[in-house]
Amino acid sequence: MAKAIVIGAGPAGLMAADVLSAAGVDVTIADAMPSPARKFLMAGKSGLNITKVTPDFMAPFGPVAEAMKNALGEFGPAEVIEWAQGLGQQTFTGSTGRVFPNVMKASPLLRNWLGRLDDRGVILHRRWRWVDWDNGGAVFDTPMGRQSLPYDVAILATGGASWSRLGSDGKWVDSISAPIAPFKPANMGFNVNWTQHMQSHFGAPVKGVELHAGEHRTRGEFVVSERGVEGGGIYEVSAAVRDGAALVVDLAPDMSVADVRSRLAKRKKNSLANFLRKSLRLDPVKIALLQEFGRPFPDDLAPVIKALPIRHNGPRPLDEAISVAGGVRFDAMNNRLMLRDRAGVFCAGEMLDWEAPTGGYLITGCLATGRYAANAAVDYVNEFGAS
Repeated sequence: MAKAIVIGAGPAGLMAADVLSAAGVDVTIADAMPSPARKFLMAGKSGLNITKVTPDFMAPFGPVAEAMKNALGEFGPAEVIEWAQGLGQQTFTGSTGRVFPNVMKASPLLRNWLGRLDDRGVILHRRWRWVDWDNGGAVFDTPMGRQSLPYDVAILATGGASWSRLGSDGKWVDSISAPIAPFKPANMGFNVNWTQHMQSHFGAPVKGVELHAGEHRTRGEFVVSERGVEGGGIYEVSAAVRDGAALVVDLAPDMSVADVRSRLAKRKKNSLANFLRKSLRLDPVKIALLQEFGRPFPDDLAPVIKALPIRHNGPRPLDEAISVAGGVRFDAMNNRLMLRDRAGVFCAGEMLDWEAPTGGYLITGCLATGRYAANAAVDYVNEFGAS
C-alpha cells in the first residue's frame, strides 16, 4: 500500500487526507499543535461560513495560477455544500449568498470529519512539528524526540503566518527550499490614532455605509475599536488599502451628493450634530467619524460626507491578520501543485501564494487546493507506484 504523509491538520490537510484515504492510500497526518484544525474551530465561533453562492465566485481571488483556477473550478460552492452534507451537516444560504451549517458551529463538522478519517485508519500525530527531510522521509520534532516518517507522496498543508497561537506561524519556511513570496497581512484591520473624543465610540459598529479603496467598493459594516478600524467591510477592501489605495467611507450611500447638499441647505439654528442626525439620519458614531476626519469642515460639506477619508497608520500586525498573502510561489510547482524540486511532494491551503476576502472564500480555497493536491498525489502513486 502506498504511504502518504500530510503535514498540517487544517481544512486543506484534512481534505487531502480524506481524498487519499478514500483512494486506498495509507495516510498519516502530522500536526504541530495539540489538537487539529484550531484556526478552523476559531473561525466557526462566530458562525462557520464555509462558502458563498455567487455567480462569479472566483473574481475575489484576483489573478491566480492555472492550478488555483483548476482547483476552484473542480471544487466550488456547490461541491463544498455537498461535502458538508456528506458529513451530516445540513446547510443554509443567507441573503448575501454566504453558506453556513445549520448548527452554525465548526465542531460538529470537524468531529464527523475526524471520525470518518479514523474509520479509514488514518493516523493523526499531535505535537509533531516538521523540520526537515531525510532520505525518503520527512523529519519531525516530537514529544518522543526527533522522528522520521517515510512516504511515497507528501502533502504540505502547513498554513500561513497569522494567528501563530493556533498553529499558523510560518516557521515551515525554514524547512522548504522552494521560492517563497513574502508574507503580507490579509483580511486585517488598520491602526488609527484616535483623538480623545472617539473613546466613547470604541466597540461601536458602523452600519449602512459604503467603503471605497481604489476601484474596490463594498457595502459592509465595520467596527471602531481602540486600535483602529476592523470588521468585515474593512477586510473586503484591506488588500487594496494595504497596497496603497486610500480608504474612504461614504456615510450616506443611498443619497447622491446633490441630495445631501440639498438637505444640508435647509439647516437653520440646529446644531450641526443634531441636524445631521435628523436630516441625514447619521447615527452618533458616523457623526463622530465625520468630526474626526472631516474637520476643518468646508463650506460644502456634502462631498466630505459622501467620501470621508479615513486616515490610518497602516495595517495591524501580520500575526493578527485573519489570513495572509504570500507563500509558496506557483512557479515553484507544476500545474498539479507538486514542488518542482521535490518529486512526490505537493502543497495546499494557505501556505500557497494566494489571498481572498472572508465570506467563505478562504475556507473554500483551502478545501479545493487540498483536494486538488491529493488527487494529483493519487495520480502520482498510480503512475510511479509505491516504494
